[in-house]
Amino acid sequence: MPQTQDTLLRFLLPDAGVRGVAVHLDAAWQAIASRSHYPETAATLLGEAAAAAALFTGHAKVDGRLSVQLRSPGAIGTLFAECTAAGGLRGIVRLREDAGAPPQDLRALGEGALLAITIENPALGDAEPMRYQGLVSLQASRLDAAFEGYFQQSEQLPTRLLLACAGTRAAGLLLQKLPGAEGDEDGFRRASALFDTLGREELLALPPAEVVHRLYHEETPQLLGEKPLAFACSCSRERVEAMLVSLGSEEADAAVAAGDGEARVTCEFCGQAYRFDAAQMATLFAQAAAAHPSPATLQ
Repeated sequence: MPQTQDTLLRFLLPDAGVRGVAVHLDAAWQAIASRSHYPETAATLLGEAAAAAALFTGHAKVDGRLSVQLRSPGAIGTLFAECTAAGGLRGIVRLREDAGAPPQDLRALGEGALLAITIENPALGDAEPMRYQGLVSLQASRLDAAFEGYFQQSEQLPTRLLLACAGTRAAGLLLQKLPGAEGDEDGFRRASALFDTLGREELLALPPAEVVHRLYHEETPQLLGEKPLAFACSCSRERVEAMLVSLGSEEADAAVAAGDGEARVTCEFCGQAYRFDAAQMATLFAQAAAAHPSPATLQ
């Protein structure tokens, strides 16, 4: 297989009236996967979710970060994958120990399982960060089929999505009809028929530009620019401090006592450890007396 890079590529099929995004993950996916030893099914799902998060940042207007999250009462308690506007990726899976191996069919995760797409953009001025969330019910066996149905319903535009992950690579391809009357009447059907000729193995083996060329060279595609992707964690001491403040001084002081004079918080995504002794903790709560409520997790 050819050497490839971690890349997001946006493209346009002007005659067909179709836009698209292609993503390929190598080192970025390997860095995510290396943080924990997951069963094969869970690792595959996380790789596909990471590719999806990257794809969606190329599809939607994201100035901050976009996350894909799955919650279920089944074997996969939580799956989380995030991509920032700058192309930083991270992800994690939390499995339920008493629920057996994760199923290949997402519908087997149980009633009440949900997917969420969340976009969080920076605040304007003194306002709160702008947050949008869309929910996806798991009525499909695969992640790409579930998201495909979501986009067709929420944006009411014909959409195709293919996700793949195997070994050290993950990849994705998204096609969507442009809004309005752009393109010829047969454009999306034609692009979709070519989309169906692409297998997951081929998607994983080829860099995005070659995927687009092989499928759509007769459509004279316009490449709208590539963006590099890489593993990057958005944790910080400031975010950990906000989390500790949200827990309250009593629980934070108990963590210091339990740690023999030092509370230690380790990021599950990157392994970075943050330490706080009793004096630092007291200073933190004194400074945060009038602070706004903060998230209770590092996510």
